[in-house]
Amino acid sequence: MTKAELMKFFHDIGIVPVVKIDDAEKAVPLAKAMIRGGLPVAEITFRTAAAEEAIRRVTKECPEMVVGAGTVINPEIAKKAVAAGAQFIVSAGLNPETVKWCNENNIPVVPGVCTPSEIEQGLALGLDTLKFFPAEASGGVGMLKNFAGPFSQVKFMTTGGINASNVTDYAKCGNVITIGGSWMVKADLIENENWDEITRLCAEALKAVQGLEFVHVGINNADEAEAAKAAKMFEAFGLSTNKGNSSTFMDKDIELMHKPFYGTKGHLAFRCIDLERTVYYLSKFGFTVKEESVKYDAKGKMKVCYFNEEIGGFAIHLVK
Repeated sequence: MTKAELMKFFHDIGIVPVVKIDDAEKAVPLAKAMIRGGLPVAEITFRTAAAEEAIRRVTKECPEMVVGAGTVINPEIAKKAVAAGAQFIVSAGLNPETVKWCNENNIPVVPGVCTPSEIEQGLALGLDTLKFFPAEASGGVGMLKNFAGPFSQVKFMTTGGINASNVTDYAKCGNVITIGGSWMVKADLIENENWDEITRLCAEALKAVQGLEFVHVGINNADEAEAAKAAKMFEAFGLSTNKGNSSTFMDKDIELMHKPFYGTKGHLAFRCIDLERTVYYLSKFGFTVKEESVKYDAKGKMKVCYFNEEIGGFAIHLVK
């Protein structure tokens, strides 16, 4: 996997579990539990003696798993990790020698930073993706927003103090490419071989970074006259009519189409944080994008799309 492909994968998956494992025998069952939960990716940290062997076993027995090494504090550890099969390197701090070795050997590396000076050092080494660590202790979402101005070209992997209660806040930050965390793969869960709970927590984390919420229902009508008739009926329930060119909204909850549109009966609109990420997420459930429906913003980011599949005769519509 090239660096560009890895960074796209990081963005699309949205979550990179940070694994601390003491027994390499448990590495493969852990990886399979994570895959079942929809997270075929792990940063296995060199905080234990089992890390190298864990990476070797997972890369051999779970080829669909994207495996990286974390807590890589020098080039020697980076060499061991890559030899074991690690596809990317992550570190808590920025060691120029480690970065240089990774760059020279075409190994994607994401060193840790928490200050503007460290970010500038990373840029000088040719990097545009850095790890913001420790995230919560270093100012969290507020600090990331401050970084966005002077360092608009930099994307961050955020790790440190992130959990189920605040992960969505980080996912909403435009300069966050992916979020690292260990709450879904805690050491005690691994030690007790609680694979079902790890699978559940992985699936839950994936949902959290989508930020999905229902917005409105769209109802297809044969023509504008039929839509107007429906509007009058909805007004009886206290809804206000807001007529547009192609549809009429009843408050913000019901959209009456002036002619048949996507979906046999209409559409269901959902808002999400990042359309590209949610399209990737929903593709795992069999949803495919209706390409002619896609609209992009000025930055080339997807802002609207519909899917080919319907639920109960209603097309699914994503908006940002």
